[in-house]
Amino acid sequence: MNKFETLGISENIVKAVSELGFESPTPIQEKAVPLLLENKHDLVALAQTGTGKTAAFGLPLMQMIDFGAKDVQALILCPTRELCMQITQDLKSYSKYLSGARIVAIYGGASIERQTEEIKRGAQIVVATPGRMVDMLDRKRVSIRNVHWVVLDEADEMLNMGFQEDLNTILSETPKEKKTWLFSATMPNEVSRIARKYMSNPAEITVGNKNQGAENIEHSYYVVHSRDRYPALKRIVDVSPDIFGIVFCRTKAETQEVADSLIKDGYSADALHGDLSQAQRDFVMKRYRSHNIRMLVATDVAARGIDVDDVTHVINYNLPDEIENYTHRSGRTGRAGKSGTSIVLVNSRDVSKIRIIERLIGKKFEFKKVPAGAEVFDKQLLNIINKLKNVVVNEKEIATYLPRVYEQLEDLSKEEIIQRFISQECSSLFEYYRKTPDLNADARGDSGNGSARPNANTKRLFVNLGEMDGLDDEKLKQFINTTAKIEKGGVLFANVKNTYSFVDVEPAQADAIIAAFKEERFKGRKVRIDDSIGRPSGSREGGGEKQFLFPALRWKQVRRFR
Repeated sequence: MNKFETLGISENIVKAVSELGFESPTPIQEKAVPLLLENKHDLVALAQTGTGKTAAFGLPLMQMIDFGAKDVQALILCPTRELCMQITQDLKSYSKYLSGARIVAIYGGASIERQTEEIKRGAQIVVATPGRMVDMLDRKRVSIRNVHWVVLDEADEMLNMGFQEDLNTILSETPKEKKTWLFSATMPNEVSRIARKYMSNPAEITVGNKNQGAENIEHSYYVVHSRDRYPALKRIVDVSPDIFGIVFCRTKAETQEVADSLIKDGYSADALHGDLSQAQRDFVMKRYRSHNIRMLVATDVAARGIDVDDVTHVINYNLPDEIENYTHRSGRTGRAGKSGTSIVLVNSRDVSKIRIIERLIGKKFEFKKVPAGAEVFDKQLLNIINKLKNVVVNEKEIATYLPRVYEQLEDLSKEEIIQRFISQECSSLFEYYRKTPDLNADARGDSGNGSARPNANTKRLFVNLGEMDGLDDEKLKQFINTTAKIEKGGVLFANVKNTYSFVDVEPAQADAIIAAFKEERFKGRKVRIDDSIGRPSGSREGGGEKQFLFPALRWKQVRRFR
């Protein structure tokens, strides 16, 4: 007996679910499905990505929808095209044996005319991204004034992506007597406000604690100098030969740079970010899902909605600006009951943020050392040998070639053949890792660029460039010293933030550095360096104290209030 029957699911739906390989409901499904089938309550359900939330709301909908009618009875809103398509496909699978079921996906990047025609032919369930749904409503291509159910899936991510106004517009078009089901991985204040505004005494289901990370994900961090992030990433990947992972970067420029470097160095990788066309995004994701690439390098926004069950590793090349985005990043692994690993690369000044995340997700991080070259070589060698041992030999196919091979090797002993094989397979790997340096930084007091902040009398300057410009501490130091034509001294210490930076310079050279940048531009934007620490008006975001402090406040507020 399939255990989904005990939840009150009908025979035809259970049959479809069984064919998908589902035999036992997940915790969120066990709690949500019977409650939603009662159809008496609004619902707020909190559970990690990858815990089976689509079936938790999809199965009750399949049972309660009148598939004999053609009007829209249920609206499901989700943050991204990829998730929209995935939910639609899942619902179609659940309704395989339900006559007349029609589920239509509405999302940007596809023909709005084609989507309109699908709606006109009749659709009981519409799955939509907020932006395209607002567009369809404005053009009067779809009516949701008589929907019975509205589902907000990945509600926190929709708000993180700036869909607050769109959600308000859409929900205001729906009837008051509908049932609203809100599913989210975290419960920030914005999600709470939506629940209060659009829901009536909702029941609440929580799988794990609010904002807590999945139990089957291991969290670890490595402390490295900023200049050593990429070499450290390579070693972590090399010491995990079977990795199938996602590398998260902060900016589109950094994402492309890291992906290009990995490809150049022979890794199976590609980039996913907002500068790609929809066709390019689809092509990258198709290659990733089919395991034709093993490393996906992505920004937070581009990766939202990615639904791939067998991701083994999530690597945070940098910590996210929004602390709660860490939960979403790490939730891309450890899905469907599998185990996963979430790794963070930090410099010493960001180690305190690891403690904040620990309190947020309710799990401890393990501090790890970046593997030494000998350790990586040993791991790679054993991986080669294991592959050799497990290779499937097609004796029939190679039979005609074997006599000549045996003849060529008859003068060599077994030991000599093994030695030559290892030498051929591993010579370049051994040469690369033979003299590699220790990449571990001091977790107690590193500046992030390999040198402690000077204790001597220095002058601090503000710079309106940061990580968003593709800079790190070392790159900024080099840029300023080169532009100001300073061969000795100059920038002694750099502290690069997301949209701005501080540098400590020798007092005697401060005025010369400021003067050298009066007319200087970086990637087409005017550079400002001055000693007015505190109100960086003139930054590319429009300046002002609020923008200047915002990246730091997002972490300080958590430290203060949690």
